[in-house]
Amino acid sequence: MTTLKKAIFAGGCFWCMVKPFDKWDGVHRIVSGYTGGSLENPTYEDVKSGTTGHYEAVEITFDPSIISYQEILEVYWRQIDPTDAGGQFHDRGEQYRTAIFYQDAGQKQLAEASKTKLAESGKFAKPIVTEILPAVTFYPAEDYHQDFYKKNETEYKEDRAKSGRDEFIEDTWK
Repeated sequence: MTTLKKAIFAGGCFWCMVKPFDKWDGVHRIVSGYTGGSLENPTYEDVKSGTTGHYEAVEITFDPSIISYQEILEVYWRQIDPTDAGGQFHDRGEQYRTAIFYQDAGQKQLAEASKTKLAESGKFAKPIVTEILPAVTFYPAEDYHQDFYKKNETEYKEDRAKSGRDEFIEDTWK
């Protein structure tokens, strides 16, 4: 029997980070939440203030016998602008920074190797600033943030359309 694993990624607004992973076989669950900050049990309002140090992030539970961590990293890199240290697209502030939170030495090694490969690919003129950090406590966001793209399809599509994320992804990854 395969043991499920977890991966945690910050990629700007967590609403936009769920759907890209949700379609992959082997991904069992995606939870929107907060990690990396100093406040215990933060709320959306706390994190949105930009004063807690938390990132908006997603915690992905996956079956590594179906989808590898390396494959999940590849999906992640194609959802973000890894050269932007001030947030992602129209979402600005430290809570919208990008980061990979590794669970163990194996994830750390794979994350660092994937970052190096991306930096050496020549795809980006600016340096890759996405951090690779040890996983710390992950706090699930409020229920209304979970599966937002399914529960609030119109609002999700409108927010995503005005963000510039899709244009960036299309231009960068064609």
